[in-house]
Amino acid sequence: MRPLPALAALLILAPCLAQAAPEPRGLAAAFGNTVKALYPDGKYQHMWFRADGGWEAIGRRGKFSAGKWTVNDQKVCLKQTRPFPAPFRYCTEFPSTGGVGAVWTSRDWQGEPIRLTVVRGIERPAKAP
Repeated sequence: MRPLPALAALLILAPCLAQAAPEPRGLAAAFGNTVKALYPDGKYQHMWFRADGGWEAIGRRGKFSAGKWTVNDQKVCLKQTRPFPAPFRYCTEFPSTGGVGAVWTSRDWQGEPIRLTVVRGIERPAKAP
């Protein structure tokens, strides 16, 4: 039996030696993914966070909004700039250890209860019929 050339052996063993990068946690888990907020009426708001401090959303009524996010006292705070600058900012908890698949409860800016989920990938809401 002939010994395997070094390159062939490396190609065979490489998958066994490779270490998978750890999944991002906390708000970083939302970058490149979708945060869905489920409201009591069964409708979803879809949000997308960017590492540069920006966010965009399609509300449960199909309206677009966007702005900047910051972290303050372990909470994610949103300041809307589009379609108009909001005169306030909204802050809510975002699980620091949660990754894709994380689910938690909170309240929206009006105090309505919501259930949030980090979903893998950019998920756009379905168009209304």
